[in-house]
Amino acid sequence: MANSKFEYVRNFEQPDSLLPNTWIVVRIDGRGFTKMCAKYGFEKPNDRRALDLMNAAAKAVVADLPEITIGYGISDEYSFVFHKSCSLFERRASKLVSTIVSTFTANYVYSWPTYFPDAPLTYPLPTFDGRAVVYPGVQNLRDYLSWRQVDCHINNLYNTTFWALIQLGGLDNKEAEKTLAGTLASDKNEILFSRFHINYNNEPEIYKKGSVVFRDYELVDADSNQVAQEMDNLAEPVQQSKTQADKDKKRRSKARVVVEHLDIIKDDFWDRRPWILSGKPGKAPKET
Repeated sequence: MANSKFEYVRNFEQPDSLLPNTWIVVRIDGRGFTKMCAKYGFEKPNDRRALDLMNAAAKAVVADLPEITIGYGISDEYSFVFHKSCSLFERRASKLVSTIVSTFTANYVYSWPTYFPDAPLTYPLPTFDGRAVVYPGVQNLRDYLSWRQVDCHINNLYNTTFWALIQLGGLDNKEAEKTLAGTLASDKNEILFSRFHINYNNEPEIYKKGSVVFRDYELVDADSNQVAQEMDNLAEPVQQSKTQADKDKKRRSKARVVVEHLDIIKDDFWDRRPWILSGKPGKAPKET
């Protein structure tokens, strides 16, 4: 950049690098999606097209940024996790958040016609906001993701029962809210089964568990030494040469990105996929 008398304005830019050696979570949320759901007639309690569209945009984000280790989405929100060793954009919060939000929004709008071919987008167009939060340890990170998945279950059970009371039971919104006031999960399950013959356990996993986006490698034996070694490495900052880091990035770039609807609260998910927390690419899955 050429020097000029105006260059002093750069001094107003403030550094916003996130704390080193911490897990970075960038969470995005739809802005004004309640109105948008009504505008485009999203199905209640869940619109599979809308969720598939969110997942398509999330897959594009993860594929575009090899530094992302895992993403988790419910409804109109998605969380993207950067490994604690990540140095992308010098860990600047503004750059990380703006890149995630813009990449997600662009792919959401681009993919809209695939999932809503009969409802072309009109203004106001869908937009998302975002924030970055850092977590010091693996347990903090897992607790965060567990919190989001528990939220998914709680909200979906409520919404499934609420809309069953309206759509199948003939109640209006206020009557349905009054019926559910103070109820426990067991009460909602009983309402669904006794009144509408709906077994909540049989509801699609995507509605109950949300969506997990990650790179697909060969699963490992949860009791293997590999798992223990990978987890032990998490206690120390990752030290890699630039050459090795570039190789790992290329391997991650080539890996297949998948969307699954799995329990991420229990240990099994993490034990069988140690590459998510270790930051090291796994083995390519065997072809079948």
